[in-house]
Amino acid sequence: MDLSGSERIVIVGGGQAAAQACASLRLFGFAGDITLIGEEAALPYQRPPLSKAYMKGELAEERLYFKPATWYEDQKIDTVLSVRATEIDRSAQTVSLEHGGSVAYDALIIATGSRPRALPIEGADLDGVFDLRDLSDVDRIRPRMISGQKLVIIGAGYIGLEAAAVARQLGLDVTVLEMADRVLARVTSPIMSQFFYDEHTRQGAEIRTGAMVSALKGADGKVSSAVLADGTELEADIVLVGIGILPNVELAEAAGLACSNGILTDRDARTNDPRIFAAGDCAARPLVHYGRKGRLESVHNAIEQGKLAAAAIMGKPRPAEDCPWFWSDQYDLKLQIAGLSQDYDETVLRGDPEARKFAVFYLQNGKLIAVDAVNSPPEFLASKKLIMTGAHLAPETLSDTSKSMKEIAAMTA
Repeated sequence: MDLSGSERIVIVGGGQAAAQACASLRLFGFAGDITLIGEEAALPYQRPPLSKAYMKGELAEERLYFKPATWYEDQKIDTVLSVRATEIDRSAQTVSLEHGGSVAYDALIIATGSRPRALPIEGADLDGVFDLRDLSDVDRIRPRMISGQKLVIIGAGYIGLEAAAVARQLGLDVTVLEMADRVLARVTSPIMSQFFYDEHTRQGAEIRTGAMVSALKGADGKVSSAVLADGTELEADIVLVGIGILPNVELAEAAGLACSNGILTDRDARTNDPRIFAAGDCAARPLVHYGRKGRLESVHNAIEQGKLAAAAIMGKPRPAEDCPWFWSDQYDLKLQIAGLSQDYDETVLRGDPEARKFAVFYLQNGKLIAVDAVNSPPEFLASKKLIMTGAHLAPETLSDTSKSMKEIAAMTA
């Protein structure tokens, strides 16, 4: 369907994908009405710094915003904030709002993001128990991040470990509880898991793997301890829950859009309704470098899908589809990830973890599918290109630090 003659575009959601879609639509020449509907009171802002620099107090709130309010005014983008979209009427081409009224669209972009997975145990609603997902969460947590306070973090994924690093730097007593047998088990290899376990332990955090939390106890409505399945009770002044996220697909599902662990889209971010697109954490898209569909929770994905949706609406050529990439900052370590390491059958270590500068490459039948690079930008940057070309590399070539990554990349050209 040709949507290039659209006059009214509605974007539901207020995150990175929504902000990128707004910018790309104007860049591609759309001169009609754009309405952005967001549940939060804030304009679209960066989420990654929330568990890092913003929580630590090193980044002011205004620096989180992608664009200031004046930009939306100058671009004639109507921002409807603190309002939830309740229904999509596909036949009438309208989006209903919770406080009444509706907004008409010629094209619609759903960028509703994701929400934290709820902790299904007694005491999860006590004061002092927090998710770490949005600006308001961190604004409530930061005043309690006081040296000497006992912080229990449930979940040793990226968010949990980033928060642990900040808390230790602020002087809190930190215990991380992980149900799996190693940290970062869902996203990386045992080599990398062990490295980050050792680093957090060295920094004074206690990490307990294979630890199942059965309840949270409180006094006068405030959390006071976490109880493990084996009966162990850990004191807690604050509890942070980081056990994963769920895509916000309810609005799309109710409208009859195809969903399966995300709103299903094609390469142009288009759903099974040709007027409706989905972008960001809520969307399940073709992963062109891996020959399958999947959902990506990353800045890269939100930016790329925002561009893809805008280009498709405007009838522009499809923007380049990059290799998936991610990052995590913990203490003085920058972990940069390129690609997706699921289903690897071989790992190759390059460099020395003891030097705090190394990379782990992931191969599948000899083909490079991912890399985890710690304080090693050349390995990250070169691997992004190699993954996109489907390069096959010998393990001894990748591990040979006498050759630069530029030289290794040139060998496959």
